[in-house]
Amino acid sequence: QLQLVESGGGLVQPGGSRRLSCTPSGFTLDDYSIGWFRQAPGKEREGVSCISSSDDTILYADSVKGRFTISRDNAKNTVYLQMNSLKPEDTAVYYCAAGWVCGLNADYVHWGQGTQVTVSS
Repeated sequence: QLQLVESGGGLVQPGGSRRLSCTPSGFTLDDYSIGWFRQAPGKEREGVSCISSSDDTILYADSVKGRFTISRDNAKNTVYLQMNSLKPEDTAVYYCAAGWVCGLNADYVHWGQGTQVTVSS
């Protein structure tokens, strides 16, 4: 079964940092574009960032631009989302997904179960 596993979520104070990891089970990430999404309670799922398979396309939502950085390490078969200067409005369940196109509104084939990030003092 092909699936993704997110890790790195937790409680962080406003202004703090957190790094999320996305690791696949049953396949390698280097052929896929990877996207990070988030969903806060009562809100629709939002595309946060994505990186293409060749790393030549990287996109960020305006709400995280300048604070979040997406990267991949093919040797470790892992994609990261480094989140800095976190705000309470960043609180959400964060999901990673694998697909063929890097886009914040694109369709993705494989999804993870999500990891909770809570920004609170």
